[in-house]
Parts: sequence; C-alpha cells; structure tokens
Amino acid sequence: MTADNLIFKRLSEALNSYILGQKTLIQQLLVALLSGGHIILEGVPGTGKTLLIKILARLIQADFRRIQLTPDILPSDILGTNIFDLNNRNFTLKKGPIFTEILLTDEINRTPPKTQAALLEAMEEQQVTLDGETLALPDLFWVAATQNPLEFEGTYPLPEAQLDRFLFKLVVDYPDTDAAKQMLLNYQQGFQAKRLDLEKIEPVTTVEEILAARQAVKNITVDEKLIDYLLGLIEKTRNHPDILLGASPRAAVLWLQASQARAWLTGRDYLIPDDLKSVAPALLRHRLILKPEAQLDGVVMDSVINNLLKQVNVPR
Repeated sequence: MTADNLIFKRLSEALNSYILGQKTLIQQLLVALLSGGHIILEGVPGTGKTLLIKILARLIQADFRRIQLTPDILPSDILGTNIFDLNNRNFTLKKGPIFTEILLTDEINRTPPKTQAALLEAMEEQQVTLDGETLALPDLFWVAATQNPLEFEGTYPLPEAQLDRFLFKLVVDYPDTDAAKQMLLNYQQGFQAKRLDLEKIEPVTTVEEILAARQAVKNITVDEKLIDYLLGLIEKTRNHPDILLGASPRAAVLWLQASQARAWLTGRDYLIPDDLKSVAPALLRHRLILKPEAQLDGVVMDSVINNLLKQVNVPR
C-alpha cells in the first residue's frame, strides 16, 4: 500500500469515528471523491448526511459551501450575478456559493427545475457562464446533494439529464443497533453533533494530495476483456425486460472511472470484475427507469441491478 493509499485509509478511519454505522457508505463516498464524481445522498432526516460532508471537507482542508435549496431559490443565488456599482459606474461580479471546492446542496429536489439546471454546466464542464463570460471552477470542484426519500409534497423530481451527471446515488440507511447504542453513549459523555467544532478536527490530508491521487487512479490497468464485460453490462441495462431507460455512454465512462478508483483504494494497480460489480448499484439506481408495469408489480431497482449483473458472463 502506497503513501497515497494510507492517506485514504486514515481519511476513512476518521470519518467512521464521527459517523457511526456507515462503513459501506463512507467507502462509496471515498470512491466518488477519488474519481471526481458527484453524489446524491438519499436518506431520512437525522442520519448524518450533512454532517458527513462537512467533516469530510474539514479533513481534506477543502473550501466548503452549503446551499439550503428551497422553492424560492434562483439560479443567481447559486451562480452569482453582476451588480452595478454606482460609484465606479460599472458592473462587478459577485460570485455565488458554487465557486468552492466542495458544494453541499441540501434537499436538491425541493428547488424548481430552472434552479436545478443551473448546476448542469458546472457539474459536467467544471465551469460557469455568467452574462456570456465563462469562469472556471476550482480543480477539486465536487457536488454532494441530499434529498429525502419520504417527503414528496413540494418536491421537483430531478430530470434525467441532471441525474446522469451524478456518479452515485448513495442510500443513507439507519445505523445498526450497536452503532446506535454507541451514539447514545457518546451523547451521554457530552458529544453533540450540532455543537461539533469543526475547527478542532485534525485534518488528515490536503486538496493537493486528493488531486494527485485522482491522477494515480488513471494509471490503473484495465484488460480489454473487462472493457467488453462492462459494455455487456451496459447493453443489458438497455435490453432488460423491466427497464424502460438504460445506461448512457456517460454512465459507461463513469462506471469505469469509479471501478478504477475502487481498485486503487484496495491497493491494486489493475482492475478485476468485482470492482465493476461493487460500484454498480450506486452508479445505476438513479439512472435506470423501470417500466410502468414493473413498478406496479413492486419491482425494486436494486434487485433488477443485481439480476442483470448475473446475466452477463464474468471474464476469466
């Protein structure tokens, strides 16, 4: 294991010490960060979604901004705008919160489509266009969006074009009994998440080291047989009897990137089929659309994904 791998090991340990009972979630989160892919965190209120991203930003010493998205939020509230200065008789650019390294967009499905669309260019091209001027975003630029799976009233479903720009949709489940008990014991001993002083958290790495690790991931060796295997899985999503909309070409590229990141985190310099299969549920569950008859029959998306993974022969 290299020094860069050890950095992510320490990062994982630090996150797990604050967010209990979410080891799998944190591993997937780090895969997304390492591959540069944006994420959706879906879970009921109180499961630590916001706290997780705030602590991560502190641990890697990244600039962090948070936007609480509501129905009255405008695109200019996110991107910024040019303001006329009466004293200088010219326009001055006031940058919005999107000009940061880690952007947390809380309850992204509670803001109208017009505002949601303001994120499209930034997430895909890492730039923002304001009044005809193109402005670059920081090298690390990474979006983590949260949404609540239960409250549908007053929400605006994300369009397919936006969902496809998110690498993963990560489901934040309840912690198990042991983790929940430890949380209560920590509370009795004085720990309160809402009063956590982030400045007292000791960073374990830097943005520059994260960016260097991203470059290292690109050197993971991928056998041509695994490329064919990945394409077979993509094709299966487009021909599956329960799926109306399959995975896009963008999804194929992101799938490969995430699998390489997963391989790198495990200390390998080559890809194996398990890397592709491991990231599949998080990568596909928000991209694929079930047919209406499948939804009426109560078909679950993750079950469909597990089923299609079994239908493509794994290369030897």
